[in-house]
Order: sequence, then C-alpha cells, then structure tokens
Amino acid sequence: MVSMKRRYENLIKDHFSEHRQIALISGPRQVGKTTLANSIRKQKNTHYFNWDDSNDRETLLAGSRSIAEKVNFDTLLEATPLMVFDEIHKYGKWKQLIKGFHDRYKDRCDIIVTGSARMDVYKKGGDSLMGRYFNYRLHPLSISETMQRPLSDSEIQNPSKPSDKQFERLLQWGGFPEPFIKSDRRFFNRWSRLREQQLLAEDIRELTGVHELGQLETLAILLKNQAGQLTSYSSLAKKVRVSVDTIRRWTSILESLYYCFSVRPWSRNVTRSILKEPKYYLWDWSQCQDIGARNENFIASHLLKAVHFWTDLGYGNYELHYLRDKEKREVDFLVSRDAQPWFLVEVKSSTDQTLSPHLARFARQIKAEHAFQVAISTKYIDRDPFQHNEPLIVPARTFLSQLP
Repeated sequence: MVSMKRRYENLIKDHFSEHRQIALISGPRQVGKTTLANSIRKQKNTHYFNWDDSNDRETLLAGSRSIAEKVNFDTLLEATPLMVFDEIHKYGKWKQLIKGFHDRYKDRCDIIVTGSARMDVYKKGGDSLMGRYFNYRLHPLSISETMQRPLSDSEIQNPSKPSDKQFERLLQWGGFPEPFIKSDRRFFNRWSRLREQQLLAEDIRELTGVHELGQLETLAILLKNQAGQLTSYSSLAKKVRVSVDTIRRWTSILESLYYCFSVRPWSRNVTRSILKEPKYYLWDWSQCQDIGARNENFIASHLLKAVHFWTDLGYGNYELHYLRDKEKREVDFLVSRDAQPWFLVEVKSSTDQTLSPHLARFARQIKAEHAFQVAISTKYIDRDPFQHNEPLIVPARTFLSQLP
C-alpha cells in the first residue's frame, strides 16, 4: 500500500528539538498513531513498548527501573534515545508510571505516549502529569494534508486548488489513511465493520466497565443516523431504554473513545439563546449515509481539526460551537479564538447562490470578524475569503485548503 507522510511527523520532530516535555499523541483507532511513531523510529534510536504485547506489559508493570534496564540506559552511547509507550492508557496507573519514568530519566531520553482514548479522561487514580507533557491530537486526513502542503507560520494558509478527484475521494471514503488510500468499496466495508467492532466491543469493555454493549451500540447507531441534528437526551433514552443520566454518560464514553465529538451552542451575546444540548458528529464522516449530513460532518471535522491544531501548537485557545436562538434561526458553526467569536460557517450542499440571512444577523450580533457560507459543490476560486469582513459564499475547496 502506498503510504502518505503525515504532517504530524515534522511537528513531533520539532517538539523534541525545542522541548523536554512528553509528546502525548492521542486520536482514534486506525488514524495513524503507530505509523507516525514508526516513521520517527526509523530516524533515531528508539525503544518501543506496546501495552498490548504481553512481554512489554510485563516490563511496564515492573516499573521505571525495569524499563531502564530493558533498554540498557547505563551503557547507552548513542544520541538521546526515543521511548515510545503505545496504548499505555489501558493500564489503570499509566499516569503514575509515566510520571515516575519521566521525572527520573527525562534528561536521558525523549518520550512519546500514544493512545486511542482521550488521555485526559482515564485518570483512574493516577498522579497528574501537569507541566510534563504537550498534547497532540491526531486527526484524520484533511484537504490541506492530502495536498501535502507545508504549514505556514500563521493560522490561515493562502488558498490553493485541490484536485477535484482528491476532494471527492476524501468526502466519500473519509480521512482515515487506509480506506482513503485504497478507495475500494469492499475494503472500506470490511475495514469499517472491523473498526466499529473493535471500538464498540473491545475498547468499551476493556476501558469503561460498561456491560450493556448491545444498548450502547444502539446509541452509537442512533447518533450516526442523526449526525448534526439537535440532541434530545430524553428521546435517546426512550429509544435505548435507559435513563437520561446513562445516555449522558454513554455519549461521553463514545466521545472519549473518538467515535463521535460534540459541538456545543455559543450563548454569550446571543439574545434568547436557550439551548444547552450539543450536536454530535462522527470522527469518520464517511459513515454518514445521508449526503447532506455527510457534507456538514465533513466541514465539522475539518473545523475541529483546525481548532485542535491551533490550540495544540500554542496559537491560542480555540473552540467550535454552533449558533441557534429561540426563533430557531441557526448557523452551523462558530469558531472562537480566546473566547471571542472569530468566524461563522454555514454549510450548503447545493449550488444555490442565495446567502443565508442568518449569517449577517449573527455576525453583527456577536461581532464576528468573518462569516462564510461554504458551498460543497462550487468550483474552486483563487481568492482569500479571510481578506473580507462581509458575509460571503465560499467554495469548500477554497475554504478547506486554508485550514491545517
């Protein structure tokens, strides 16, 4: 299979040239964390420990000194080695282990910790790693990354034309590297089924202690079928036949295992905004059967990647929201920067060139710098929409090429 170099590879290299903190790499199953670690391994002396390997697990359970003896720290003559701890979050006391190892050996090695669950969720009594790590959230491929564009030194890149074939391919097959590269229906079906089985059965059983896997799988299917819609926890509770509190807890679990992500409403300075429930989107937008929902999820995933990317690299604190008021006027997305509205995004699947009146209304109300109606089907235009402050209709091909 043809491989694709991920831009995260250079980010991690730069991390260790500038920082002594642990590189904490988290992201969904099959998104490329182990491949990323292996790419870095080829370029320097690396020692790899995988919690799922019984021999490695025995070493890890024996503690920091056992790990140091395993890699022969006392006789190392090479340049600073790289220590990779893969899927370590499955160990209940992983933070305690990594903290102890880092505090003792941080001057003698670089450390990468990877996991397919949110690493800040499963504390399980472990000591805090505060100040000892920088977080890198690994996302599926985006338009800009499939173009192999070098990153600029600013948040927004200049627009660059993606090929229509790559754009449609990414929209159809999703951004997980294997199905995207293969672009084969039979492989996609088998890969999707296996990934969902691993996540909904193995990961949930192993990490959470939830035993009602059939009902939780029903919830996952319901969330998939209503991606981008307003969430009614009470309606979901009736369909799954559990309590509202259980639905809230289970959706949180599905988020923490990168099945879905939530977008919550922006309420500050929006008059008569009463909604508190989030909308849910899938990390793998290719699983949305409805074309309109897939298009909206496609844009949501690009925006989430952007806000995580900018936050993780230290540009500021970015968040993704939606807007809706009591009169049911709505805009799909708002990106905030340091708790201030930055730009609005309304997604349109059709070629309709009528600008949504809600964009201008909300932009004035919350004083957002930019407002875009992103058109999925419109051809690329070589102009930078971020140079304008009035609401604009923007081709998705142009807009997405400017995001990380």
